[in-house]
Amino acid sequence: MKNILQCSLIFLLLLTNCQQQIKENKKSAQETSYDSFGEKITSNKAITSKELVSKFNSIQLGDTLNVKFISKVKEVCRVKGCWMKLDLSEELESMVRFKDYGFFVPTNSKGSEVIINGKAFLKETGVKELQHYAKDAGKSEDEIAKITTPKIAISIEASGVLMKKNKG
Repeated sequence: MKNILQCSLIFLLLLTNCQQQIKENKKSAQETSYDSFGEKITSNKAITSKELVSKFNSIQLGDTLNVKFISKVKEVCRVKGCWMKLDLSEELESMVRFKDYGFFVPTNSKGSEVIINGKAFLKETGVKELQHYAKDAGKSEDEIAKITTPKIAISIEASGVLMKKNKG
């Protein structure tokens, strides 16, 4: 009888602890809120930027992957928010354009955490296009003039974006 009582007490304590943990997890998830752009997406199953980069070790120029990943905005088009550059690692960034030019993000998005859903691929970007992006980003004429070689990079055509709301 004593063992049954002890087992019941342990079970009750574990059940209470699990219920408390579930409540805390739900509260934490509710505290993170996002602005949504483009198609409605969720944050579920988003991979890290590091995981995205590892997927690109085995693909070639022109290959496409469907992805959902988390990153920070490194740069954004200051003219109208029609593209973003995201940090993927210390040496890699990604150019993000929006599907069918159908939506934009705020021009003050630099530094924001985002979740991107869309198609990722390796792309060679020409000098003129790179100079155009530099101009959109507000770079100086000297900085733009230094762009003289094309660049192969991970590009994203985003169908949906979640941008973490700043608390404050």
